[in-house]
Amino acid sequence: MEVSVKMKVLLFLFVVCIKSVASYSNGKVKEACQDMMPGHHHHSPSPTSPPYNIAADKSIFSPGDQIKVTLSAESNAYFAGFLIEARDAANLEGGSVGTFSLLDSTISQLLTCHHREGSAVSHTSDRHKTEVQVIWTAPKDSPPSVQFLVTVLQKFELFWVKVPGPVLSLNGTSPPTSLSPQTTTAPTPLPHPFTSEGCGIRKTCLRDPEGCNPENDTLCYFLSFRKVEQGVKFELSGPASGYVSFALSTDKWMGNDDVYLCISDTNRVSISAAYVEGRTHPVTASENVLRETAWRLADGVIQCSFHRDIHIPTPNQDRFDLDQMYYLFLAHGRADNGRTHRHDRQPLISAKQVVITGPPEDLSGSRAPLLIKFHAAFMLIGWMTTVSTGVIIARYFKPDWPETTVCGQRVWFQFHRGLMLLTVLLTFIGFILPFVYRRGWSKRAGSHPYFGCTVMALAVIQPIMALFRPAPDSSRRYIFNWVHLGTGTIAQVFAVVAIFLGIHQQALLLPAPWTTGLLAACVVWFVLADLALEVHRRGLFPIGQFFRNFEVYTENLQTEDKEGILFVQSQNESKGSSFKKIVLAVYLCGNLGFLALLLATISKV
Repeated sequence: MEVSVKMKVLLFLFVVCIKSVASYSNGKVKEACQDMMPGHHHHSPSPTSPPYNIAADKSIFSPGDQIKVTLSAESNAYFAGFLIEARDAANLEGGSVGTFSLLDSTISQLLTCHHREGSAVSHTSDRHKTEVQVIWTAPKDSPPSVQFLVTVLQKFELFWVKVPGPVLSLNGTSPPTSLSPQTTTAPTPLPHPFTSEGCGIRKTCLRDPEGCNPENDTLCYFLSFRKVEQGVKFELSGPASGYVSFALSTDKWMGNDDVYLCISDTNRVSISAAYVEGRTHPVTASENVLRETAWRLADGVIQCSFHRDIHIPTPNQDRFDLDQMYYLFLAHGRADNGRTHRHDRQPLISAKQVVITGPPEDLSGSRAPLLIKFHAAFMLIGWMTTVSTGVIIARYFKPDWPETTVCGQRVWFQFHRGLMLLTVLLTFIGFILPFVYRRGWSKRAGSHPYFGCTVMALAVIQPIMALFRPAPDSSRRYIFNWVHLGTGTIAQVFAVVAIFLGIHQQALLLPAPWTTGLLAACVVWFVLADLALEVHRRGLFPIGQFFRNFEVYTENLQTEDKEGILFVQSQNESKGSSFKKIVLAVYLCGNLGFLALLLATISKV
């Protein structure tokens, strides 16, 4: 009985799912009448220019007239689904106007939208089509002008919403003096590339690298804007395989932002406004609020310009007023079939908020958040400098200063313990910073955070283990020594791997390949210093023997007592030689040099 109930539930859910999926292909999309948006979750309309044309056989009509409307695909294009409506050209958000009749019922069907039977036309199946024709009948109470709108679907994830068609005028009325917000002129090619001339004087600019000029630098990412009458003219440029974009944001976190996209589409650029809710794909605006759009494609660089009014009336709540203060985001990435992918690099974010209509400024920005920069700096200092120095001191300087103590402990131990505790502190602070910035776990950082968590755990285990170490004369002391050495070595290796992975993260993408080489040189520098000291300790390094003989000779000049000379020679075995001190000094100078170069690079990202 219980199995039967479960089977019925599963069968019911299966039927519901099949019905939901089928509804996309059978054209019965009554729920889409108002916004004309397909119910394809997790997919947004394509911002590229649609490869379709809408035509009417009349431009002037009278009540009761029948007008043939044709939706056709350009060469090599097709469509699987469509939705056609006629609306008041002065109020495109209002209900549908007039009624339709069919010419081919095998590919089209009538829908009841806005409580009017036959007020819209849709497809009957997802069969590929290149043309559909219907008849629109003008109502008796027709508005002065009517515009046809169509949503066209090529495939499930690729569709265009509210594509504007021709505007028809009622006989005896004046044709509309201006285009409706949905109807815009096609973007025109730009004759010349943009220039940075006038940045900070006539227009506000945000550039990467700072001071670059898009007129002669193909690697320059460039955004400029200036107030023009009641609007703002924007210029956007950058090398990209798919798109360049910028966003207006009230904070430095992606989400709830006003976005503008310039997407390369074959041999042209489509320009559109969009909106981002959270860390998701931008949703293209159903109405185009941009005018005087223009574009240029050359040498892999996408350039576009457009005007936008300072204030956009409702229902465009997603468009921000341009007389307010915002952070600027500048991003680029790949695009397929007009659908944008995640940006290739961390967006360039302006260092401060700026009023779009305010006085001209030459802005600076950064691609790496400040918290991530500090995270990298703390980890580099801890695991490339303090740890390596502490390891060298503990491994090779134990015999030094045998009679000298600090706070009751031998000098080498105090240095070693102090450097290791400093490493743990730096690691802990650096560890929590990415979680604060990301507000949780990063799902796109690959294996880097896993290595980081392992290093953090091992770094905490080391001092805890040291607190419970056996006495020096204990029979179990050698076990602690080996475990302590092994844990520390594993932590050091994992930390180096994590750092190499970290410099290639989007949030801190350091310039390659030279920073990778610089980091590798820092590791090799430690290995060479450790190797030189190890060979010296085993008495296999001739120069080490030279330094020991030199010390004996120096002491010999100070005494004629042979027994004293023998005493000095035996003491030399327990004292640190000049060679070790020189190696440590040279190592620290080189290490700090590498560290300074890496920190300087991080600060400039």
